[in-house]
Amino acid sequence: MIHRTRIQELSEALVRKREFVLYWMQASQRARFNHALEYAARKADELGVPLVVGFGLYDDYPEANARHFAFMLHGLRETEAALRERGIKLAVRKRAPDEAAVEFSHRACMVVCDRGYLRHQKRWRRRVAEEADCRVLQVETDVVVPVEVASDKEEYAARTIRPRLHKHVADYLVDLEESGPERDSLDLGFNSADVSDWEAALGRLDVDRSVAPVDDYIGGTSEAGRLLAEFIDERLADYDERRNEP
Repeated sequence: MIHRTRIQELSEALVRKREFVLYWMQASQRARFNHALEYAARKADELGVPLVVGFGLYDDYPEANARHFAFMLHGLRETEAALRERGIKLAVRKRAPDEAAVEFSHRACMVVCDRGYLRHQKRWRRRVAEEADCRVLQVETDVVVPVEVASDKEEYAARTIRPRLHKHVADYLVDLEESGPERDSLDLGFNSADVSDWEAALGRLDVDRSVAPVDDYIGGTSEAGRLLAEFIDERLADYDERRNEP
C-alpha cells in the first residue's frame, strides 16, 4: 500500500509516450521497502513500458569524503544487484544528481523521485521539475508518517510531535508489496558508470581522501538488516539501562 499522502506532483507536464518510466534515485538508495521505487514500477506497468533507475554519482557532494563514498558505494553495489534480479536497469552517471536526472528524463515517459529535506536536495528537485519535459512526481519513503500528515507547524520538542506521530503510525506502518515491473529494462542502452566493484568505482572519483574508508562500517541493506537483528536480539531488552550508561 502506498498512501496518496506520500505522493506529490512537482510538475504539471504531460506523461509522454517514450521508452521507460524513470525512478531518479537520490536520497533513498535501496531496492527494498522503497515506496518511490514501487510506485514507479506500478506506473511503468500501467504505461506498458520498462522501469529504469537513474543515479547521479556526484564526487563534489557537500562535505563528503572517501569514507562517505565507500559506505555509499557498498550499498549501491548491493542495490544494483537487487534491481537486476527484478529486471531493472540501474543507470549511473558520474555527474550532479539533478543534471543526471534531467538528462535521463529526455527519454522518459515520466520521472518519479524520492524526497530529500536538505537545501541542496530541494534545489535539485526544483531544477528537475522545471527542466524535465515530462511529469515529475515525488514519493516520500524515508519516514513512516509523512511530515505534512504529522504536523502542520514547526515542532520544537519530541514531547509535542510524538503524540501526533502516534496518532497516525498504525495507518502508515504497513507492508509494501513488491510488484512488477512486467518489462525488463536490462538491455536498454546507457552510458553507465560501473559500481559493481566499489573500490574501483571509488578510485575513479575525485574526492577528499584524507579520511579513508574503514572496515568496521559497511553500507548496504543486508548489513543494516544484520545490525537491526543484532540490536533486537542482544540489546533491546535492556536498552533504557544501556543508554544511561556513562
